[in-house]
Amino acid sequence: MKMTFNKILVALLAFTAIAGCQKMKKPELGDYPKDANPANGPLKFYAAFDGTTANPLMNAVDSIRATFPSDNPFTTIDGVRGKGITGVNQKFIKYPSFNAWASSSSMSISVWFKQNGQTKNNNGTNGPAYILSMRAKKKPDNSDYHWSNAVGFLFLEGNNTACAIKSMFVSPSNPSDPNSGAADSWFTWEGGQMIAGLCDNNWHHLVMTYDETNSTVKLYIDGVQNPNVKTWGGHGALRLSTTWVSEFRIGAGPSTSYASDDWLACTFKGGLDQLRLYSKVLSQTEVSALFAGKQ
Repeated sequence: MKMTFNKILVALLAFTAIAGCQKMKKPELGDYPKDANPANGPLKFYAAFDGTTANPLMNAVDSIRATFPSDNPFTTIDGVRGKGITGVNQKFIKYPSFNAWASSSSMSISVWFKQNGQTKNNNGTNGPAYILSMRAKKKPDNSDYHWSNAVGFLFLEGNNTACAIKSMFVSPSNPSDPNSGAADSWFTWEGGQMIAGLCDNNWHHLVMTYDETNSTVKLYIDGVQNPNVKTWGGHGALRLSTTWVSEFRIGAGPSTSYASDDWLACTFKGGLDQLRLYSKVLSQTEVSALFAGKQ
């Protein structure tokens, strides 16, 4: 009996030691940045980029679903609130297929950015600076789902005198058939609608919304709505082609030609912070609160 008891005691001590080691290695959910959002609420993605750990994947975690990126090569910097990130040429933060937000009917994108002068392509000449993109899968016959290899993206292009903001979203030509051809719609503030003062190496807040009830796209900069409202011709629900989303990228376009000057492969070289993706239209009051709170 004494030998049996000793064996049991040794086994219990060994199990306790192993369990203790495993607990130390497991990141605590309480360490993630938090934001007010009820269960199944409208905030579908939130990355604060608060680099408080030595683990770059932890520093870019989506705290809404505790989803870690598969790669985060970006550098931690002082953000608009806590820490942020700065882009690295020809690299980006990569998440797996990102359908929770992409399946929204209406949506809002909220992000802080910091751009110093002219946006550049990967070869150092003028080009877009992508905030985010959704890369598309290949079709079963290995053909491209869309000419851009994207389901959607958002980028800046220009300098501090005049900077354009451009976005594109791709939806099925036949909404009842997700495998149908892809139709793209662009919403851009360019030409005479370009915005001054965005690339002055200071933090700026950008919000873009799409409202399915009236098929309108609105842009807010530093809490103020841009007067140029875009329309999508009675499109209704957003209907992004979530079937074809292969990965979600922060800081890069959808192309893989990183070493070229391909405008679809350009990467973000400035700072990013507080990225939030909502499945609803943010109101002016909500946008103002995010700006005032540096959220």
